[in-house]
Amino acid sequence: MKKIENIYLIGLGGIGCAYASKLRDLDPEIINVIADEERTNRYRSKGLIINNKEYNFNYVSPEVIGKQADLIIVSVKYHHLEEAIKNMKNFVGPDTIILSLLNGISSEEIIGKVFGMDKMLYGMCVGIDAVREGNKIRFSSTGKVNFGEKINLTNSSRVEAIKEIFESANISYSIPEDMIKTLWWKFMVNVGINQASAVLKAPYEIFNKVKEARELMETAMKEVIELSQKVGINLTEDDIKDFNDILKNLDPKNKTSMLQDIEAGRKTEVEMFSGQVCEMGEKYGVDTKVNRTLYNIIKSIEER
Repeated sequence: MKKIENIYLIGLGGIGCAYASKLRDLDPEIINVIADEERTNRYRSKGLIINNKEYNFNYVSPEVIGKQADLIIVSVKYHHLEEAIKNMKNFVGPDTIILSLLNGISSEEIIGKVFGMDKMLYGMCVGIDAVREGNKIRFSSTGKVNFGEKINLTNSSRVEAIKEIFESANISYSIPEDMIKTLWWKFMVNVGINQASAVLKAPYEIFNKVKEARELMETAMKEVIELSQKVGINLTEDDIKDFNDILKNLDPKNKTSMLQDIEAGRKTEVEMFSGQVCEMGEKYGVDTKVNRTLYNIIKSIEER
C-alpha cells in the first residue's frame, strides 16, 4: 500500500474548508489547495477563519507543473466541476487517486471520462453542518465521509491508503459495501432537505418541528425512491427514516448549502437535484410533480 503524502484539494466551500483544516492540522505540508490567481489573492488578503482559527493554506496555481498528487479531493459545486477538471489536470499522475465529494450521482463518471475511471473512488459526506459566511466557516460536526470502490466486499489498497490518512487526521469515515446505493441515498437526501430548505428559507430545526415542512421534504425524497426502484438501486422509505435520525443531531440553527446559496445570491445546484429528477422521471415514466414545482420555484428565485 502506497502511503498518501501529497494531497491536493479543489473547492474551498464549507465542506472543502472543513476537511482541508483537518488535514492541515495533521501536517501543513501534506495539503495543497488548487486555486487560480483571483481566488488565491482573495483568500490571502482576507484569510479563512475556520471555527475561529485562521488558516493560511498552501495555494497552488492550476498552471503550475508541480508534484503530482497521491490524492485529489474535489469539493466544488456541480456547476464549477468543468472548470475544476481543467484546473487539476497538471496534478494528476499515473498513480493519483481522485475522490469526489460532490453532491449528486454523476460526478465520478464525469471526472472519470477525462482522467480514467481507474483513478476514481466514489465518495460523499453526510452529517456535516458547515456554514460559510464570507471568509468565516463554522461547523459543529464534520459528519462522516462515505467512500470506496463501487463495491467494497474487502478494502482495496487505495481505500486502505485513504482510510489511514483519514484516521490520522481525525476525519470520521465509513466504507459502505455498495457505494452506488450510498450515493443515491445522499442524492435523495439532498433533493429533499436542500430544496425544501431553499424554498422555505428554513434552517434544520424547522424540519424537526414543523410537520408540513418535513412532509414537503419527504414527498420530494419519495420521488427519488420511486426512480431508484426503476433503475435497480431500490431505496425504500426506511432510508428516509435513517436521514431523519441524522437530522435530529444537526445544529438546529445551521442551514443547508442550497439555502446558503439562495441567501448569498449565488447560483444553486438545482439542475443537479430536481432538474435531474425530472429528466429521469421523463425517461422512466415516473411522476415528479413535487420536484418539478421545486425546480420552478428555485429557478424563479435565481432569476429574481
